[in-house]
Amino acid sequence: MKRLFALIAVAIIVALGPLQRAEAADAPQTWPFSVPAESTLPTGALGEAIKLGQKVVTDTQSHAKAYVGNGLNCSSCHLNGGTVAGAAPFVGLWGVFPEYRSRSASVNALQTRINDCFERSMNGKALPEDSPEMIGVLSYVWWLSQGVPTGIDSAGRGFKKILAPATPDKARGKSIYAQKCAACHGVDGAGLDKPDGSYLFPALWGPRAFNIGAGMARLDTAAAFVKANMPLAQGGTLSDQEAYDVAAFFTTQARPDLAGKENDWPKGGKPKDARY
Repeated sequence: MKRLFALIAVAIIVALGPLQRAEAADAPQTWPFSVPAESTLPTGALGEAIKLGQKVVTDTQSHAKAYVGNGLNCSSCHLNGGTVAGAAPFVGLWGVFPEYRSRSASVNALQTRINDCFERSMNGKALPEDSPEMIGVLSYVWWLSQGVPTGIDSAGRGFKKILAPATPDKARGKSIYAQKCAACHGVDGAGLDKPDGSYLFPALWGPRAFNIGAGMARLDTAAAFVKANMPLAQGGTLSDQEAYDVAAFFTTQARPDLAGKENDWPKGGKPKDARY
């Protein structure tokens, strides 16, 4: 009898094995977030390209100024050079592109995604795909993605979604902004300059800010970023409601327009928080 039960148990395990494997394959997978050590930078031309890419990301104003139309750097949103989980990090991105995007209704290469940021968040123009700046940024993303399997998101990709309140309160958001944000970003949202005229803290609205087509101009994206990362070094101290309130305030302020925005989401699916 014991032998019979054992055989039945084995049969059940064998039968369920494919189902369990299928369920595991269907389950969302992420890879632990990890930033490579500087000591792993390769030498030679590739290492130099990676270093240039890092400079383009962290000091875009100096290293890709010809392609920027405002006062921001890539690291204004991709914090610490794209190495902070929950702040749109570059870690792992190399292996998840090409990727379909509903905004363009097409499969985008990583170069296209990078240029989206230059044209929208930087309110500028696209990098030539064979330019040293583009090759540098691609090399930097490649290096940051070392060890992350192809096709698997790194934990902390993008911005962690938070619970949207029934009604964000812009008036309350204005008050929160004055208390928590204005010291760095300015009462008028114009940011704070260094003595040399470059940004110490970026503008959130006005002519030197991201344009209306940027992801950060969307309420849900901005609220998620604020919740996880703001005030600087105090991420997580605002409630979901407060993050949405302050995002509702600053995302609806005047900012540059985007030419051709009417071509976005050509097959539908435009999110409700898009500004146009």
